[in-house]
Amino acid sequence: MQRKKPTYLQQRKPNDTVNKKRIIWVSSIFGVVVILMIVLLIFNS
Repeated sequence: MQRKKPTYLQQRKPNDTVNKKRIIWVSSIFGVVVILMIVLLIFNS
């Protein structure tokens, strides 16, 4: 039995998966900024 060829809409379906690497990078940069601000506030006084 011959397999059906995917339709044009199925081939163009957008990728709805979450980009985990981007989330990790953004959260780590945000964490570093928060820690840096806390350290600066502690040593400023």
